[in-house]
Amino acid sequence: MQERRVRSLSGGIALVLALVAFGAAAALLATQIPANPHAPGAGKHIAIGAIGASVLGLTGLLLLVGMFTVGPNEGRVLQLFGRYVGTVRDEGWRWVNPFYTKRALSLRMRNFETPIIKVNDVEGNPIEIAAIVVWRVVDTAAACFVVDDIASFVRVQSEAAVRSLAMHHPYDGHDERTISLRGHTEAVAEQLQKHIATHCKHAGIEVVDAKIAHLAYAPEIAQAMLQRQQAGAIIAARQRIVEGAVGMVEMALSMLSKNKIVELDEERKAAMVSNLLVVLCGERSTQPVINAGTLHQG
Repeated sequence: MQERRVRSLSGGIALVLALVAFGAAAALLATQIPANPHAPGAGKHIAIGAIGASVLGLTGLLLLVGMFTVGPNEGRVLQLFGRYVGTVRDEGWRWVNPFYTKRALSLRMRNFETPIIKVNDVEGNPIEIAAIVVWRVVDTAAACFVVDDIASFVRVQSEAAVRSLAMHHPYDGHDERTISLRGHTEAVAEQLQKHIATHCKHAGIEVVDAKIAHLAYAPEIAQAMLQRQQAGAIIAARQRIVEGAVGMVEMALSMLSKNKIVELDEERKAAMVSNLLVVLCGERSTQPVINAGTLHQG
């Protein structure tokens, strides 16, 4: 079922017509009621006046019943004896057929946060995850007649999408090619939005935005995973330090040889490389040692 727009009249015009109908009814009664009700033919005039005034009064009443207001970013879904007629989105004071039933429906953007749920990621690690979803109604007919409760429907679909997303990605990736929940937030948010939008589209709902609001390891493995992350960080830092130290040693030897500051044989180069690596890679500050001898004996 798709939304159909219907045209509505201005409520001001309907009010003027209603007042005219009530005035005409009063005038008809005044003109048709004779001064002497017992005069010949008076009863006929009274009956005509009463019937005409009743019709005009009922017309004015129906004009008043058909009036309603539509606020900004709001729609009114119209039904006639259970059949969907259309939707009015024109803001202001409007009028339609008084026999239509009118259901107000907000078209504003809404947002909510899913509860924190525990689920296993693709590697089997238990994690806690929650998301914030922003959505709005774009098809009033589908939103009214396809699902019973729009807000509840979006919540359930969002929770299901969060679970599915967490089960298809690791919490933390070991390389750049693997999309992880913690390391690729934008890509994960885009996938989450598309997943929710796919399931909510047939209900007339547009998912404006979706993003991870809470992400953590489950308490029972949080400490172990923290130690694992720390170990990985230490290894990565050590690797970076070693790469930098090797480059600096290579640059030092190259500059000494290029500028002919000192001639070093292979043994002295090896000793220099060892000392520089100790200085550059060591965690503690080095202590200077004065060597009064030489590397060669005899």
